[in-house]
Amino acid sequence: MSQAGFVMGFVHRRRRGAELFLLVIALAVGIGAYAAVGIGVEGEVPPDIVGYGAGLTALAVSCHVVVRMVAPYADPVLLPVVTALNGLGLAVIHRLDLAYADNPLKPHGLPHKQLTWMTLGVVLFIATLVLLRDHRVLARFTYTCGLVAIVLLLLPLAPGIGATINGARIWVSLGPFSFQPGEVAKVLLVIAFAGYLVLHRDALALAGRRVAGIDLPRGRDLGPILVMWLISLGILVFQRDLGSSLLFFGLFLVMLYVATERAGWLVVGTVLFLGGAFVSYQLLSHVQNRVNIWLDPMKYYDQTPGSGQLVESLFGMAWGGLIGRGFGGGSPERVPFAESDFIIGAIGEELGLTGVIAVILCYGLIVERALRAALICRDGFGKLMATGLAAVFALQVFVVIGGVTRLIPLTGLTTPFLSYGGSSLIANWVMTALLIRISDQARRPVPDLSGTGDDQPDEQPTQIVKIGGASSR
Repeated sequence: MSQAGFVMGFVHRRRRGAELFLLVIALAVGIGAYAAVGIGVEGEVPPDIVGYGAGLTALAVSCHVVVRMVAPYADPVLLPVVTALNGLGLAVIHRLDLAYADNPLKPHGLPHKQLTWMTLGVVLFIATLVLLRDHRVLARFTYTCGLVAIVLLLLPLAPGIGATINGARIWVSLGPFSFQPGEVAKVLLVIAFAGYLVLHRDALALAGRRVAGIDLPRGRDLGPILVMWLISLGILVFQRDLGSSLLFFGLFLVMLYVATERAGWLVVGTVLFLGGAFVSYQLLSHVQNRVNIWLDPMKYYDQTPGSGQLVESLFGMAWGGLIGRGFGGGSPERVPFAESDFIIGAIGEELGLTGVIAVILCYGLIVERALRAALICRDGFGKLMATGLAAVFALQVFVVIGGVTRLIPLTGLTTPFLSYGGSSLIANWVMTALLIRISDQARRPVPDLSGTGDDQPDEQPTQIVKIGGASSR
């Protein structure tokens, strides 16, 4: 084996043992938190801890085995971090479910339902990895994914099946089941944007007029961003969903900037966003209500819709302080919908600022590993797709935690892997599978085609890969 082959063989280690070790730690976090909830609330370890731990372990180990078999070079950090977040979310939901036990108006059996959704998410995670052996196949369905995503976004407006819950018309009800089609749409939009921008980025990267040292795009190329701007405004106006509107437009803007490396697109996008936000505030009462609550939450505490949810969460996090009150020591059940929209508030109250920072760091690891996969990916479609998935996680976490902590107005999105809800959890597991597939393709050694007989790839270990104006060795 040549020296270059030896170096590349060292760089392209599979790291499945490291993943398994981290997975054990992640399971300890999830199962330990579940046990701590029982001790803190009821004074004893939950009687179903063995069955719960076995179920959670079986799901995590199943994912690891499948990754080891079909994606052996995948990033070893993604699966453990996702498992830790999901396990912590189940524990917090169990804590809230115990607090709701004496309240007939509150939902019950939430942790069992969430574990069922997690199981379905894991099944789709495994199916994605087994059936999708090369992420580049998805580029063939660029326009199909875009069309299906638009249909899904419009589906809640259809009479008879669309439903308004908590003021937002983003749900579809089919008999006893309901789901948010927008959660599926965000995955399809990442695929559609990546495929479109790979084909048209050269034209979109052409500079137009130069203003204040920034090359603005040509007027003829503004069509795609204007279309996404109108779609996001439509979601805001007709579905009353501020969070999804911001997520979809921000996702397209980030991917457009990465594909073209033109700061002018950020300028155009920012102007469109600020203009749309100002007009929406002037014309839409629900946007005015969100902004007023953000500026002065105490003034609207007793109103409907008011700021009671936000105020209770802020007081709870303040009471939690640096290290929290411990599971069972706080009163997170005082916050309406604490299991979904405000689960970060519940974590802040009982695990303190330390717990919230730990959760944010876990999300930061997901985004960092996704961008690392984009950086080393060998094809443009994979680069943009990984970047888009990273942007989805980053934007969603920012707007959710920013709203709960009153950094920005409330948006109504769910916290990935933590919040109660099947649609979001399943979509996030599928996005994790896509990231693992891309990272496996990026980290996999290139087959030796030189005829030298070396088992290692015939390429230099210092190959430079460029994305978004940055280079990585």
